[in-house]
Amino acid sequence: MLVIMQILQNPSCEIPEDCPYLPGRPKSSLSFLARNIKAEELNRLLTRGWRKFGPYFFQPACPGCRQCIPVRVPVADFRPSRGQRRVERKGHCVDVRFGPLRITERAFEIYREHSLRRFGEEVDRDSFLMHFYFPSGPVLQSEYRLNGRLIGIGYLDRSSEALSSIYFCYDPEFSHLRLGTLSVLHEISYTRQLGLRYYYLGYFVSGSERMAYKDSFRPREHYNWQSRCWRNPEQADQCPAE
Repeated sequence: MLVIMQILQNPSCEIPEDCPYLPGRPKSSLSFLARNIKAEELNRLLTRGWRKFGPYFFQPACPGCRQCIPVRVPVADFRPSRGQRRVERKGHCVDVRFGPLRITERAFEIYREHSLRRFGEEVDRDSFLMHFYFPSGPVLQSEYRLNGRLIGIGYLDRSSEALSSIYFCYDPEFSHLRLGTLSVLHEISYTRQLGLRYYYLGYFVSGSERMAYKDSFRPREHYNWQSRCWRNPEQADQCPAE
């Protein structure tokens, strides 16, 4: 049976609100709702700078600002830095598994505590389920356990060419393990194991402390909103072949 992507709500611009990354600036998004996304369709959206939570697809549409830059890692070329190798050694005791979506009470507890302690945000179960357990396309989750206890959980989209990190959260009590960086390293490795080309890190905002860790993953490619192509920011400004 042929499955066709279903648009639930056509693209529209949202009402501006305060930017969480650049204080004093307005934030707005172009967004739409969809389901039944095939891997090839998702890949086209990712290569054009779109992100998603469940059926909600979005990209920045901020007045006079293009500071949110989509970034991706060509996994065949990635080599961990010395600091990242230290994170891997420190986290060798963490058991990491990738698999299908699986709802647990512990996963919600981690998400709620992570949101509250890191960002000062109160979250509810309904939004948690809608964002991560209402899949609109191919998705999977990663689980990070220490001595059998779940301490971190990640959600990823899978397109025909890439894995894309939707979100990762962890128990703040284990911040010393640098689980955010550890998760990216494992997800890049898993992308390579699957034979895919790219790992999408989401958006990068220069000068944002919350996104500073993304700057350490190299080589990487940035999406240029004007030319609509991807390039390595450390090389000449030209469009590589897709």
